[in-house]
Amino acid sequence: MEKTHSHVEPATGPDDREAQRALIGRSMGRWRILIGRRVMARMAISNIAPDLEITHLDVLDAVRRAAPDGEVTVGTIAELMRVDPSRASRIVSDMVARGALRREASQADARRIVVVMTDLGQKLVAEVQAVKRGVIEAILSDWPEEDVADFARLFDRFVGGFEQIYATRQNEDRG
Repeated sequence: MEKTHSHVEPATGPDDREAQRALIGRSMGRWRILIGRRVMARMAISNIAPDLEITHLDVLDAVRRAAPDGEVTVGTIAELMRVDPSRASRIVSDMVARGALRREASQADARRIVVVMTDLGQKLVAEVQAVKRGVIEAILSDWPEEDVADFARLFDRFVGGFEQIYATRQNEDRG
């Protein structure tokens, strides 16, 4: 039977650095499998909207993340989802048909169409976030608050570093 979780004490001794990095690598492998299977998204969908697909949640999340920076276009959504604009457009159209998104003329340039989340879309996003928070809370329920604070800060820093490396490599590949 596959082990579903493990807790490994931090390495101590002369090989700490290598052992710690190896542990991070192994943990990333286990995390990648969970992320690849979209475990959290599947839990959220089964709880709130079994007729939705994971890509529907991805579009809603992209609109949510991009909206504070200004108007959201299909191109913005495609970029955030790292998909072809035609694919993003099809998913947006489906979500417009479902009533979770709507298209509007841009306030800055009436020739441009922007994507806006409806009340239903906002409700879906809130419910997905609640499912995620519930899973995270269950995982962290027996952690000391100091560990939670440290993990939150360090995990965000780690993911930010990963994003930076990815963006740098993408730019190098284009240049």
